[in-house]
Amino acid sequence: MKVSYHGHSVVKVSVNEKVILIDPFINGNSLTDLKVEEEAPDFILLTHGHGDHIGDTVELAKKKNALVIANNEIANYLSWQGLNTHAMHIGGKCDFEFGTVKLTQAFHGSAIITEDQQIIYLGMPTGILLTIEGRTIYHAGDTGLFSDMKLIGERHPIDLAFLPIGDNFTMGPEDAAYAAELLQAKQVVPIHYNTFPPIKQDPHEFVELLKDKNGLVMNPGDSIEL
Repeated sequence: MKVSYHGHSVVKVSVNEKVILIDPFINGNSLTDLKVEEEAPDFILLTHGHGDHIGDTVELAKKKNALVIANNEIANYLSWQGLNTHAMHIGGKCDFEFGTVKLTQAFHGSAIITEDQQIIYLGMPTGILLTIEGRTIYHAGDTGLFSDMKLIGERHPIDLAFLPIGDNFTMGPEDAAYAAELLQAKQVVPIHYNTFPPIKQDPHEFVELLKDKNGLVMNPGDSIEL
């Protein structure tokens, strides 16, 4: 299984000739190495409804009728746009052909703000526990620090955790480092930083804060094997 990072919160998992994209914010993402016209995922997983996470889901999903997995509100919203969706919610898990998805809580918002100044509420934000071939990836989505991260780590031993460090909208580096300690993940990758001025951070400084020295800074396009 190959796991790659593509700027902001975009993560790609390639396994058994299937491609899974998490939070595919590509157009408008100055840090990504991906191009929408070159991507055709089989599955798309979404943490919440903000535009920098739903991103290019509609265009990408229509290429191969990709299955979009998200909370109930997002899944329904996207199904009305003709997408193939699977609705879930916090605490629930489901088996798919590639592995298991379980949604966790996250403390953030979840809505689309339209050009005509309307706010469309899209349910609770989530984190994602993705278990494939006995390995578990935790994508925290956008969230602040919360103590139940300790419970998540105890209940689901995590091989690789993607944690936001940008501050302002999510955890900053100090809180994210404490989150890593609670989760006890084997490896931790910082995400959701440097895309916009309010979330400017040095990921290497975050890695230095980790007590277990288990951090990995991934540049857009970098990948690891699990």
